[in-house]
Amino acid sequence: MGPGVRRGDGGKMDRDFLIDLFSDFGPVTIRPMFSGFGISADGINFALALRAGLFFRADAQTIPQFEAEGSTPFSYQTRAKTVVVNSYWQLPARLFDDSEELSMWARAALAAAQRAALRKRPKAKKVAKKVAAKAKVAVKKKKPLKRKKSSS
Repeated sequence: MGPGVRRGDGGKMDRDFLIDLFSDFGPVTIRPMFSGFGISADGINFALALRAGLFFRADAQTIPQFEAEGSTPFSYQTRAKTVVVNSYWQLPARLFDDSEELSMWARAALAAAQRAALRKRPKAKKVAKKVAAKAKVAVKKKKPLKRKKSSS
């Protein structure tokens, strides 16, 4: 956690702190998620506030900025392994005290989340077209039942 981070019950950042933190960025929606909060703007989730810290959405365009700050991607431990979620990176601690720069990072995170949402939409349409095409093929392949002539 960064300097000056207020924690609420259970070791999580509290909602009021997050609202204050993003005040220069603009209005955000904060919803309970996992062991913390999901933070969104314009209906798009771009940040996670978890016990481990604040994580912003990242992609190929923004990951180098996180790497330059020595930041790491979000990860969690299962019974079998450590899972690394490369689409969310920890916000550098120094930004907790610089709301102007934090809002620039938040805008970049929102843009990364918007790019990810755009990439997902066409896939859903393609899958729907494939399913519809398979259904048509299945209907065409059905052959009428042949009836046996009865011998009477």
